[in-house]
Amino acid sequence: MKRNFENPSIKDQIYFQQFAEEPGDGTTIIDVTLAPGGGNGLHYHLSFDEIFECLEGEVSIQVGNKVQVLQPGETAVAPRKSVHRFFNQSQAPARFRVTLTPGHVGFEKVIKIVYGLAADGRLKKDGGLAKFWQMGVVVELSDTNVPGFFSLVMPLLRRSARRALADGRFDRELRPYLAQ
Repeated sequence: MKRNFENPSIKDQIYFQQFAEEPGDGTTIIDVTLAPGGGNGLHYHLSFDEIFECLEGEVSIQVGNKVQVLQPGETAVAPRKSVHRFFNQSQAPARFRVTLTPGHVGFEKVIKIVYGLAADGRLKKDGGLAKFWQMGVVVELSDTNVPGFFSLVMPLLRRSARRALADGRFDRELRPYLAQ
């Protein structure tokens, strides 16, 4: 089973230390190497907490309105339902570990899909997904939600995901990435 994935759009590489369904405590553990300027946008999850631990360099974690700059050995927690993001505002790569508790198979699937699309050059130039229904699949499978104005679009995204799963688009275009 493939464990290494790279997404040039958001400037990161990940390595799955542990998948949720592997023997152990049922967590998802991901090591992330994030280039300077890389990161993601504000979002939240309803079904799992995220624990961030800096391994090398420094990584910034925003939870709510508070931003913490983590150094090696330091941690931050984004409890479920808390709006959060990670980013690298330093001039050097950062390496950090993210632990999802409990682990989340859907989140793992989304990494494989999105990073596979990125590797195949099938994302927009800004790193976004090319099709609305693909965004729906990502939010639906990964339990990713966005705050503010964009939260109004979430029901439409989820509906488009259900349609894509029912009419075969998911199986034709995205399921092959799960075989990796």
